[in-house]
Amino acid sequence: MAKFRRIGVLTSGGDAPGMNPAVRAVTRAAIAAGTEVIAINRGYSGLIQDDLKLFRSTDVSNIISLGGTKLYSDRCLEFKTEEGMAKAIATCKENHIDGIVAIGGDGTFRGARDLTERGVPCIGITGTIDNDISSSDYTIGFDTALNTCVQMIDRLRDTCESHARCDVVEIMGNGCGDLAIYSGIAVGATQIITKEIPFDEDKMIAKMLKARAEGKRNFIVCASENMTGEFNEALAKRIQEKTGIETKFARLAHVQRGGSPTYRDRAMGTLMGYKAVELLLEGKSNLVVVLRNGKIDSMDISFALDLDKYYKGKMSAEEIAAIAPDDKKRMDEIVKEKRATIERAYMINDTVSI
Repeated sequence: MAKFRRIGVLTSGGDAPGMNPAVRAVTRAAIAAGTEVIAINRGYSGLIQDDLKLFRSTDVSNIISLGGTKLYSDRCLEFKTEEGMAKAIATCKENHIDGIVAIGGDGTFRGARDLTERGVPCIGITGTIDNDISSSDYTIGFDTALNTCVQMIDRLRDTCESHARCDVVEIMGNGCGDLAIYSGIAVGATQIITKEIPFDEDKMIAKMLKARAEGKRNFIVCASENMTGEFNEALAKRIQEKTGIETKFARLAHVQRGGSPTYRDRAMGTLMGYKAVELLLEGKSNLVVVLRNGKIDSMDISFALDLDKYYKGKMSAEEIAAIAPDDKKRMDEIVKEKRATIERAYMINDTVSI
């Protein structure tokens, strides 16, 4: 193993339940290996502004059950500049930080890649409630957010049943429909709406009218926030106009981010945090810890970022043409697998719900 005097740990971007278990695991795994841990507060902003604290093992006691992030978070525009980057690197040198574990989403990983390229080895851990990191089958925080959505929608259904109503529930996702799809399955939504799957409004209306004629009183429509503009609110009005069923719109919003992490997020945060330290102390860097096919593994950050752009249709034709053939083949396989999983989940819900 490579000898590291100190490693830093930070959380960046949107907070996610499970970040604290990851911070705890990083801290204790490093200390157990004889490496000091520097807590970097407020993400890359804290690195620029030298907002640091030397962590002892007891500093992470009792945080495994806490939501949010003990290290706080920030979206740092200054870090995207060369001047900001230089300040961050100077902080690392002055404080003898030999490597960093960065917990967050794609913006966090871009920062980790930039630091690695400038001589500060970094390992990323996926932490976002949206499950929108294409390189990983799972991101820390997703399960907790999913359970929060289910609990809230169950409560909405109680009122829908009492008053024979429909609720169109807008669910977060930052361009990804996973939260809407899997919460929709879990609550038995009549319809799931997300950009990943073509939406047939007439088919949905016919399904609702048939179910109402057969005696169904309540309807839940789970709609991802990735739909264009005010689509979801307007849809609620159209449902009422076309069916005569009183329809309300509910936006769950940021309440989905908080709360004590579930078992899965505590376990995944711990396992991924340990893996990140293991990789760093082995002398590896510019990697992101991912869950692929049930196994905790790692992937090159640059590849992961390109894969994310490719999957989300954000790559230009020129950028796609520049991808190495082997990498392009691998990306196509991952994209095909992810899309097939989503389509099957949607199909199953469409079959079993009314």
